[in-house]
Amino acid sequence: KRQLLIQRCAGCRRLQHPPAPMCPSCHGFAMEATLASGRGTVHSFVVFHHPPVPPFTYPNVIVLVDLAEGTRLVSRLVGVAPDDVAIGMPVQVDFETVEGDLTLHYFRPVEA
Repeated sequence: KRQLLIQRCAGCRRLQHPPAPMCPSCHGFAMEATLASGRGTVHSFVVFHHPPVPPFTYPNVIVLVDLAEGTRLVSRLVGVAPDDVAIGMPVQVDFETVEGDLTLHYFRPVEA
């Protein structure tokens, strides 16, 4: 559906990623999904060179994104040279379909 969903505890409303069966805050088991805006900032990044994994292009910038909703997500960053990536860079989620029907999220830089 090209939507970024984040797991949220139905009891205390805490967001968490990666998804888990239990909330680490209130220990509740009632988990739900909430639609994220997809906007965030680069918290950290690495430039991945080897070994190449299809279908990605290299060098492959992997980012840890602080989402506007308050949780973090690991993803790829495209549309910027590896030397131009910066901590705090504003980004927006986007999606691509690869290898038939597999849809993956990635981020691209946006104006602040």
